[in-house]
Amino acid sequence: MPSDLVYFTERGSGPPLLLIHGLMITGEMFEPVIEHLAARHRVIVPDLRGHGRSRGLAPPYTTAQLASDLSRLLDHLGIDSTAVLGYSQGGAIAQQLVLDHPRRCDHLVLACTYAFNMATLRERIEGHIVPFLIHALGMRRFAKLVLAQGLKQLAKERADWVIDLIANQDDKMMVSAWREAMAFDSRRRLAQIRCPTLVIAASNDDAVPIHHAKMLHDGIPGSRLVMIDGAGHALIWTHPDELVRVTGEFLGG
Repeated sequence: MPSDLVYFTERGSGPPLLLIHGLMITGEMFEPVIEHLAARHRVIVPDLRGHGRSRGLAPPYTTAQLASDLSRLLDHLGIDSTAVLGYSQGGAIAQQLVLDHPRRCDHLVLACTYAFNMATLRERIEGHIVPFLIHALGMRRFAKLVLAQGLKQLAKERADWVIDLIANQDDKMMVSAWREAMAFDSRRRLAQIRCPTLVIAASNDDAVPIHHAKMLHDGIPGSRLVMIDGAGHALIWTHPDELVRVTGEFLGG
């Protein structure tokens, strides 16, 4: 892989499917669903710039830069158009990818994500305080706080794995990435998204509440909204079968 591009893995064969992970974690987060998705798709799983094995790539970590990285990755792989699934902040990057490079995306799946993550007073307070918490607590203690607040449904073994994953990220890079993520706002451009779009919400998502999914659904013409009952923000780990099922049905598999 060229050194100026992101690290990635591939599994399976068939129509391509690009999986975009969320903030402060890596492509490893998709492990519970990769094998099932790879049964019908060529699944491409990158580590975003500044994360995991792409940590050596320099800032900026703007959503536009991360989307540009993925477009270049598709060039490298010889893929003109792909289905895209973005989770959490990965969904914001997926929106940016389809807005900046519309011919790149033939189907869009947005899971537990947002058009603007500073819509309420609580979200604005959290958005401003997180960088200070990272500096004060360090990544491991901050990771435990993240789990207590937004990923409460995880079993202990999986929770420990996620804590290690977050704790291994570089704190300065994550503060930069967080600030850029909080600056993302696609609300005025949602109507420009023309590819078939599935919005997936988790009924008990405390990190990205349901009103975000409704905003996406209302703003993207012809989009479909699916609610996974009983799931929280950690649905990839707690409800992988439901996520694979609704994604497969949408993609025609």
